[in-house]
Amino acid sequence: MDIKTETQMISFGKKIAAELKGGDVILLYGELGAGKTTLTRGIAAGLGIKKNIVSPTFGLMKVYNIKRLKDCKIKILAHIDTYRLKNEKQLYEIGVEDYIGDPETVCVIEWPEKASGLLEGKRVKRVSIEVEGERRRVEIN
Repeated sequence: MDIKTETQMISFGKKIAAELKGGDVILLYGELGAGKTTLTRGIAAGLGIKKNIVSPTFGLMKVYNIKRLKDCKIKILAHIDTYRLKNEKQLYEIGVEDYIGDPETVCVIEWPEKASGLLEGKRVKRVSIEVEGERRRVEIN
């Protein structure tokens, strides 16, 4: 899919959110500035989160409570950014394993290459964002 604007990226994130189930892990691949956090804003908006979503680069993880319809089984969005990660042990130190794969949680991970050991046996969706000038080419696997 070709995306040309931030608004389109957010709309695409909302579409992704509509199909999510608790325990899903969304892996976001793309260079710096590709739109990973913008896509996460759309996912969060689609889950009913009204807070401003910013990249958790320095804290590694931000957790957002989801207050939606009573029948919604997703209660938490965990936004994880491993860009500054020195080793996977740092993720264990902040308790990431409590969220990844949890049936009431959806995790979005930017730079997931650095968290591969935590992803084994988890239900993952891979989203690749390639920058092509002003456009973004987005693919979901």
